[in-house]
Amino acid sequence: MKQTQLVIIGLAATLFVGCDKQKAAIDNNAVATKTAIDNRKDAVDAAASADKKQADVDAVIEKAKIDAKQAAAQAQLEADKAKVDAKAELEKAKLNAEKK
Repeated sequence: MKQTQLVIIGLAATLFVGCDKQKAAIDNNAVATKTAIDNRKDAVDAAASADKKQADVDAVIEKAKIDAKQAAAQAQLEADKAKVDAKAELEKAKLNAEKK
């Protein structure tokens, strides 16, 4: 009878030890999966941050392009005004010359 009890106790101990190893393996797998997910979250955050910085840089570049176009258009309009003034002066000079 003692042998039977020892065998039963031995089997029970083996089952508990086996279950503990399986539980430990499950826990280790869960920890590894969570770590991988955290790493991916960090990568997504880093990519989003880099994209935001690039968007800010692109916005500054676009604003500079718009400002440059505005300055060029203003300069062209000023040149057109000067050309109109010069043409008007020329026509006035021609009329003065014809009157004399």
